[in-house]
Amino acid sequence: MAWWWPLLLELLTVMPTWAGDELLNICMNAKHHKRVPGPEDKLYEECIPWKDNACCTLTTSWEAHLDVSPLYNFSLFHCGLLMPGCRKHFIQAICFYECSPNLGPWIRPVGSLGWEEAPSGQGERVVNAPLCQEDCEEWWEDCRLSYTCKSNWRGGWDWSQGKNRCPKGAQCLPFSHYFPTPADLCEKTWSNSFKASPERRNSGRCLQKWFEPAQGNPNVAVARLFANSAPSWELSYTLMVCSVFLPFLS
Repeated sequence: MAWWWPLLLELLTVMPTWAGDELLNICMNAKHHKRVPGPEDKLYEECIPWKDNACCTLTTSWEAHLDVSPLYNFSLFHCGLLMPGCRKHFIQAICFYECSPNLGPWIRPVGSLGWEEAPSGQGERVVNAPLCQEDCEEWWEDCRLSYTCKSNWRGGWDWSQGKNRCPKGAQCLPFSHYFPTPADLCEKTWSNSFKASPERRNSGRCLQKWFEPAQGNPNVAVARLFANSAPSWELSYTLMVCSVFLPFLS
C-alpha cells in the first residue's frame, strides 16, 4: 500500500470534527460584518434578538431600518407601495443576514459558484440557508399585495441615480406576480441566499429569520446539526485535491 493512503484516511477521519468546529459561531467576510461575533446590547428594533451575540454593530442595525439603507443604497420602495408588514419581514431578513453568527454552514466565497462577481468589500455570502416553512409563508402572505418590478433583487437594477430603480421596461406589479409561491419569494429575492425548507419551526432542522429574544436563539442548534452533518466546502475541496495529487508523489 502506498505511503500516502494512511495519511489520507486519517484526514478523512478527522475531517467532520474540523468542519463542525470551524463553521460555528462565526461572521462572514463581508462589508458590514464584524470579524468575530460578540455582545451588542444596543441593537435596533428588529435586530435586537442578536444582541447577546452578534456579527453586526449598532450602526449596521440602525441603517438596516432606513427606507434607503446606506448598507447597500437599496430602497425597498422602488415601486412605491410596500405594506408595513412586508417591510418588517425584509428588515428582519436583513438583520438575520447581517447579525447572525449561525450561518457558518452556508457561507461560501463570493464568485465560487461561477455566476457572480464580488462587490467591493464582499468576500463571502450565504447560499441556501434553509428558512423554516412558516417564515416563508408569513413573509409571502404579508407581501403579496405590495409591489415590485423584479424577482431577483441582487442585480439588474438601474443605479444611475445612486440607488436602485426599476430597469427600463420592468413593470411594477404585485409581489404575487413575480413570486407566485412562498418558496419563490424566499429563494429568488436574493439569488438563493435562502432556501425554503419543508421543515417547521422548533423542528431543529430549519432557521428562523427572527425569534423572541427571551426564548433564546433556536438557530444555534440548527447550525450545529448542519455543521456536523457535512464537511465544510473549503476542507472538502482541499482533500479532493490531495487525493488527486498524492499518487504522483509516491
